[in-house]
Amino acid sequence: MKKTKRAALEAHGWRVGSVADFLELTPAEAAFIETKLALSQSLRDRRTAAGLSQAALARRLRSSQSRVAKMEAADPTVSVDLLLRALYALGARPRDVASSITKRAVAAA
Repeated sequence: MKKTKRAALEAHGWRVGSVADFLELTPAEAAFIETKLALSQSLRDRRTAAGLSQAALARRLRSSQSRVAKMEAADPTVSVDLLLRALYALGARPRDVASSITKRAVAAA
């Protein structure tokens, strides 16, 4: 947000903060959410780079297309375990997973 816009909002009594502030997340909760978002985005990127549809990835995972869609949307019902298994099924290595998490953390900072 531009400094001038922020100053104008604050001058009118608005408080400007982050989503973590608004939701009163602990640093650990915020980090977990950012990690899950990074894994979900990495899954989508790898799937599209491989030229696979969600349905094709679902078959590979013995799951459903709707479940893959939820995985890519970082749906709260999707576990980090499932995201990791899907990434590894697409050929990701542990260092690739770590890199995707690190890239998101750097971009968010």
